[in-house]
Amino acid sequence: MESLPDTRPLTLQGDLAAQMVAGIDAYLTRALAAAVEQRERHWHRDLASHEAYIRSVEANRVRLRRLIGVVDTREPAEMRLEVPLSTEQPASASLGTGEGYRILAVRWSALRGVEGEGLLLLPDRAPIADILALPDCDWTPEMLIGLAPGVPAEAQFARCLAECGCRVLVPCLINRQDTYSGDPQIRMTNQPHREFLYRAAYELGRHIIGYEVQKALAAVDWFAQQADRTQSTGGHRPLGILGYGEGGLIAFYAAALETRLDAAAVCGYFQPREPLWREPIYRNVFGLLEEFGDAEIAGLIAPRPLVVEACRHPQVAGPPPPSPGRSGAAPGALTTPPLEAVEAECARARQLTAGLRPPAPLTLVASGDGSGLPGSEAALRQFLRDLGVPDELAPLSRPPQYDRPAPDPEARQKRQFHQLLEHTQQAMREAPSCRAQFWSQADDSSPEAWQASCRRYRDYLREEVIGELPPAAPPLHPRTRLVYDMPKYRGYEVVLDVCPDMFAYGILLAPADIREGERRPVVVCQHGLEGRPQDVADPSVENPSYHRFACQLAERGFVTYAPQNPYIGEDRFRVLQRKANPLKLSLFSFITRQHARTLEWLAGLPFVDRERIAFYGLSYGGKTAMRVPALLEEYCLSICSADYNEWIWKNASIGNPYTYLLTGEYEMPEFDLGNTFNYAELSWLICPRPFMVERGHHDGVAPDEWVAYEFARTRRRYDLLGLSERTEIEFFNGPHTIHGVGTFAFLHRHLNWPQRA
Repeated sequence: MESLPDTRPLTLQGDLAAQMVAGIDAYLTRALAAAVEQRERHWHRDLASHEAYIRSVEANRVRLRRLIGVVDTREPAEMRLEVPLSTEQPASASLGTGEGYRILAVRWSALRGVEGEGLLLLPDRAPIADILALPDCDWTPEMLIGLAPGVPAEAQFARCLAECGCRVLVPCLINRQDTYSGDPQIRMTNQPHREFLYRAAYELGRHIIGYEVQKALAAVDWFAQQADRTQSTGGHRPLGILGYGEGGLIAFYAAALETRLDAAAVCGYFQPREPLWREPIYRNVFGLLEEFGDAEIAGLIAPRPLVVEACRHPQVAGPPPPSPGRSGAAPGALTTPPLEAVEAECARARQLTAGLRPPAPLTLVASGDGSGLPGSEAALRQFLRDLGVPDELAPLSRPPQYDRPAPDPEARQKRQFHQLLEHTQQAMREAPSCRAQFWSQADDSSPEAWQASCRRYRDYLREEVIGELPPAAPPLHPRTRLVYDMPKYRGYEVVLDVCPDMFAYGILLAPADIREGERRPVVVCQHGLEGRPQDVADPSVENPSYHRFACQLAERGFVTYAPQNPYIGEDRFRVLQRKANPLKLSLFSFITRQHARTLEWLAGLPFVDRERIAFYGLSYGGKTAMRVPALLEEYCLSICSADYNEWIWKNASIGNPYTYLLTGEYEMPEFDLGNTFNYAELSWLICPRPFMVERGHHDGVAPDEWVAYEFARTRRRYDLLGLSERTEIEFFNGPHTIHGVGTFAFLHRHLNWPQRA
């Protein structure tokens, strides 16, 4: 037969894997365009009064806090000088002086082991306002106040505000250089510092955005506790925040989370956020666009005033260029959006709070034609008016001068980088206890009780970690064509519809000796990174990693199916992850849906036993073996080959050659996985179904010790439930490859299929 019964002929030509990836990309492009309207379901704004409005958006504020990783308790607010002096001591303590203010180099406590650092500008008279002024991350605080070259005087907004009588704190942000990104004992990368910290933090439910927001909020804590903030008249000294570029991003999110900030100004950041996937990966936030665009975040600042300045954004063409010994950074660029785009997002923000009385002030100021310098006079005047203080802006006076040797900005950047990196490593060390707390409600009194209590954990994995596609069940419309006619089996290419724009593709091998009415077990045989079904199911292909294992199993009498997974095409598939993440989706959202549709089709074949469909995957296919059967209970067992290990260490740890922190596989981190599911916990979701690990001693994915350490937790779970015969691990003397000895025996035993001579 040229096609399987009850299927149409498959006529698609060309590279079906590339077409499948293109279909997923088209789906995501449509979903991003629809995100603005879809996110309204998360909002229940009460416009009856300012107080009612603030209460009605509090749940959204809480969710935003978690999305950007603002989850750690801040340290008690304390600020100190670089030298052991207090801010009340005379001018001799100053780093330098400007017109009407002195400059102090300061540090302040933020998180455990993490300090903020920057410059504090103290006016010579009673301050009219307290201001956090955040530069773009590639501007040092010294640049923003004119102590060092690099920023035009017209853009030195922190200096402007100090000269008009504000007390101004200018934090240092993590920059886009790659100096410290890597491990000198292993290898370095060209990842910007922000990307390197983003990768380490993301797996652990933190984010470079959240870390820097925490530093800004710690400064707010310090300002708020100052005794002189209540003026002698009994009035409250206003507290505001403004920033440019990456500093604008941090100021924007900080103002959304912190209602003690009286007003905010965002320069060179505000715009429609749907093209977030094009920006540097350190701006990637899982689930952001499902609930928040810039207009919605502005709605969390409301009813407090917000100034948006349309100006030239930092121009970032990409990460630092690769060089010998340095590579692995993700692509991503920053450009200045058209003024019309900023105007449209401001209009949408105003519409979200239309009807609130008095209205929420949102002022758009254009610097030049929308691409001028940040910190324009018009933007600063409006910001001061919003704070309710006298507008005392005047032409800049003489530049500030150093009174003593300048601190080393590079040493400060190094400290800031390594403090945050160490915080991620401490979070990684604490992750096992966080997972234990997360799993504390699971009932291990019996296999049945365990299986029932795991439903909530399975739902959490599906909805909060992997991400779930909207329900859709169009007809499968199976199309098949004969591609192999071997003495012991026949092979068919298969295409199934999954949802609009997206299909599933694979190769089915059906043994030739299936009798009329007989139902055979199935083994779904999954390839790895950049692989194809032909690598495992084409009898003419001898791939050293796969050894035609789908063909071998078909020769043993199993029906086999080799799906095409979308992790193919290098950056083409990684772009899918970038587009998916802000929609609270991931590559595995699509992989899981494809497998669900494939299982539906396989179960309906007249020669398949739907109760005996197993999964066996290598490498990236092993990643699939941990996630898809954990979510799809229709798989009766799972075998993870050449991937099972201590996955959180693999993604987040520094100081070992196995970590993804040092490679170009930037799609690997899954947000907050470290505090919820390591590989053992994923195997617990497969339990009580059989589960096996296949591991070569010379596999470079991880050392044997990591694999054995994590598998001990899998085995313990099965043992405690009285199911020790359902799990095993086979170590063999070989590389990253299918061994096919213990695993084949495992399949025969648990699929109840006799081994043939």
